[in-house]
Amino acid sequence: MRHIIASLLLVPAFTLADAPKPNLIVLLADDMGYGDLGCFGNTRIKTPNLDRMAGDGIKLTSCYCGQSVCSPSRAALMTGRNPNRFGIKDWIPNGSGIFLPKTETTVAVHLKTAGYRTCLAGKWHLNGKFNGEEPTPGDHGFDHWLATQNNAAPSHQDPTNFVRNGKRAGPLKGNSSTILMDEALGFIQQNKEKPFCVFVTFHAPHEPVAVPGAWSEQYKDEPDETKRIYFGSVSLIDHEVGRLLKFLNDEKLAANTLVFFSSDNGPETLKRYKGAERSHGSPGSLRGMKLHMTEGGNRVPGIVRWPGHIKPGQTIDEPIGFVDVLPTFCALAGAKLPDKALDGVDVSPLLFANRPPERKRPLYWQYDKALGDTTPIWAVAIRRGDYKLLADAALEKFALYDLKADIGEKHDLTRDPKQAERLKAMTAELKGMWAEVNGKR
Repeated sequence: MRHIIASLLLVPAFTLADAPKPNLIVLLADDMGYGDLGCFGNTRIKTPNLDRMAGDGIKLTSCYCGQSVCSPSRAALMTGRNPNRFGIKDWIPNGSGIFLPKTETTVAVHLKTAGYRTCLAGKWHLNGKFNGEEPTPGDHGFDHWLATQNNAAPSHQDPTNFVRNGKRAGPLKGNSSTILMDEALGFIQQNKEKPFCVFVTFHAPHEPVAVPGAWSEQYKDEPDETKRIYFGSVSLIDHEVGRLLKFLNDEKLAANTLVFFSSDNGPETLKRYKGAERSHGSPGSLRGMKLHMTEGGNRVPGIVRWPGHIKPGQTIDEPIGFVDVLPTFCALAGAKLPDKALDGVDVSPLLFANRPPERKRPLYWQYDKALGDTTPIWAVAIRRGDYKLLADAALEKFALYDLKADIGEKHDLTRDPKQAERLKAMTAELKGMWAEVNGKR
């Protein structure tokens, strides 16, 4: 807590004497690539609202999801802990019997103890049975929720599989991105007199992508219809983010609301949805994609906005991860942390004063079923400072990269004698984290 107090004192507009608890909003796209937004270098897809949001706040160029696939990434976002610690190691199939256990407390649970009203609108994907047999968003601290087990079905357009607070809500008319924002804005309107925390977890632009014609028609000069649909889906998310930001301004809530935008993992470009291949996400200059342990799988767009408290127009390259959301939100809200080992840290000093956080544990990823374009296939990774170490599943083969100088991971430094000590230290740290996360010590 001393870090947040120190950092807040650096911001003249925000004093401990008169500051209410900030409202906290997370906006999460699904399968959006690092290079899909204009502010992250895309010259084709129109994202004026997210570009403006980045200009009004911080563009996080080393923002990392919880894992390169959906369910583990969301579990890390919710708990501040690596999902391998509690058995969520891959995406959760419908009916699988895998779920986020109630022994893991989410950020929503902790914020409720600090007086927050909480809402989740969108994709949950932290249980396999969405009929009450396994913990729902309501069981994990969300006062109000409108959600699906996995994807909006039969597509993003006119979905039929939503559940609201335990009762079926479908069929619904419209696009899921708009439906979710409508739900979130309604919740905020009804709860704006109290501090609130809202998660809007979009289904888009995950396959099978669907978008109203008006959005794909923005790209009528594109001859590939599937690209028009994908580009339009990203632009629709951008539009909904714009609706939210305008609402916060109109309701005079913006000055006390932190908004964080990101994506759950890298882009889906594997063409696994036969007959509905509309994925055209871009990893930008990164290597790999969703399901890979290279940067394209885990590094995602990150934007944070809080007018009057976060200096606008910043680009910060210090690594932060989804595991940092829970400790940071708890620090801002004055909520107690879980009585468990956390893999994240409070990054508010970074956001408010550009002071790098102190990490006992490095950012760590483990995906036992990872895919990739290399032999061996990398299954474990850590990032410490500017450097990233990759390992195979047996922890026998390694690759070391200086991401500051080599964001595309083209030059393996394991044979560089100048890096021998770093390689030795990071190898020991990676193996130690593997043992801890997998209950081997």
